[in-house]
Amino acid sequence: MADGAAAAAAIIANAIKASGTLVRVEPETFVGLVRRAEKPLIIYNQSGLFMKNHQYLISYKGFAFFTRSREQIDLPRSVEVIVADKIWIPS
Repeated sequence: MADGAAAAAAIIANAIKASGTLVRVEPETFVGLVRRAEKPLIIYNQSGLFMKNHQYLISYKGFAFFTRSREQIDLPRSVEVIVADKIWIPS
């Protein structure tokens, strides 16, 4: 049982290392990054049963930026959006 838990922890640690740097920002900062990006591609997910959370992810200059908002962010029409089933953010 303990071996299985250790193996799972190692797999998670390696996945976090492979995912690179993730930067959490406020929604206003995120919108600024979207406006500065040349051809922005946003990964979006809506989660929560009772209290909706809107989650957004964008890559900008080699970093992945993430934000979460109770309200949906008004994105420019030129933005390409991919709706994901789930966005998993390591803690």
